[in-house]
Amino acid sequence: MSTLVPARRPADVSRWLLDRVLPRTAAGGVRAKRLPLFVVLAWGMLVLNVLPFLGATTVLPIPRTAAQVVNQGALLAALGFALLANHRGLLRSSFFLVLVSLLPIAGLAAGFHATYVTGAVFRAARFATFVAVLWLLSPWFGRRDLTILRSHLAVLRILVGSVVLGLAVAPGTARSFDGRLAGVIWPIPATQVGHYAAVLLGVTVIGWACRLVPTRGALLTVLVAAPVLLLSHTRTALLALLVALLVAGATLFLSQARVRRVSATGALVGLLAATVFASQVTHWLLRGQTTQNVGQLTGRTKVWDMVFAQQRSLGHDLFGSGMSNMSFNGLPIDSNWVATYLDGGWFGLMVEAAFLLVLLLMVAVRVRGPQRAIGAFLVVYVLISSITETGLSAPSSYLLDLVVAAALLSSAPRTGGAS
Repeated sequence: MSTLVPARRPADVSRWLLDRVLPRTAAGGVRAKRLPLFVVLAWGMLVLNVLPFLGATTVLPIPRTAAQVVNQGALLAALGFALLANHRGLLRSSFFLVLVSLLPIAGLAAGFHATYVTGAVFRAARFATFVAVLWLLSPWFGRRDLTILRSHLAVLRILVGSVVLGLAVAPGTARSFDGRLAGVIWPIPATQVGHYAAVLLGVTVIGWACRLVPTRGALLTVLVAAPVLLLSHTRTALLALLVALLVAGATLFLSQARVRRVSATGALVGLLAATVFASQVTHWLLRGQTTQNVGQLTGRTKVWDMVFAQQRSLGHDLFGSGMSNMSFNGLPIDSNWVATYLDGGWFGLMVEAAFLLVLLLMVAVRVRGPQRAIGAFLVVYVLISSITETGLSAPSSYLLDLVVAAALLSSAPRTGGAS
């Protein structure tokens, strides 16, 4: 006589999948509680909301209108999931979030005086909703189970996995963008592919050094993320990864013997590789461009000069001209600081410098440990990337990286927080 096995409920299936996407390990090697499902879903929708869609070729054709509906609808879904996760409306004080909240408020005020009022006000309103979701997730800042970090890594694994799947299914299409690896399941640009792979790789290495991530899982992640990063040919992501790893390693150098061994081995291997494969390294860095073009940051500096040469009123100089699509005369700006100056003026620049300084101070005063090391890695990584990438003055994956850093560097809550 056969025994009937009860079917899994959808919530049980979701939790089962989460347990396999991300190991349940927290600070100090303690086995963490299950990730709150609605928190993970809210975070995933935030990431989906900032995924760029440039209308590139994909394995399955995705209409641009449908993609925009998905991107914009994801923000409303994130708000709904955040309200379900934090149904009591508890908020945790965060000076970092207070400073970030100033950006959409200033953007909304400047938007009413922008050339394209509707677009500027709409972007500012969406940014305000984005920040509201972050406030609703603030009770999970500083928790020992690292809920925000684990949610972020789970989403990054899915994104990088989708890029690898696209490469396996359609290798020609995935590398048809000037030979650089891009996403073709969802059209993720090569620069963002490099960014996701670099952050996943760096956090995994630090987690392994602190014994938060098992060796087998760390090795698998490195074997997948490192080739994805190299195939994306994203120089900024590689440079930011190396410098941020050095800073994070320095915070652990005295307390972790594994870090000292890995640092010595890595330095020796890196030196040998740079010597033996010098020509290949140079070819990868040049990416088929001339040294003059590389010196101009692939033409970025010409656009920057045009932005600063523009004549603007004192009001626009101080508070910007409202939130835009981060372009100037149809050309991408590709620098967070130049784009912020255009959209938010000197006020926006000061706010961004302030919340980066707050995070650096939090790194300096935080007790030595994995949270401090990973937080330092993320802050330094974003700081370097901000030179040639945009994103700190609007919803972006780089701003989410800083939110993860703030969650890690926050002190532990006195109570259990939201449940």
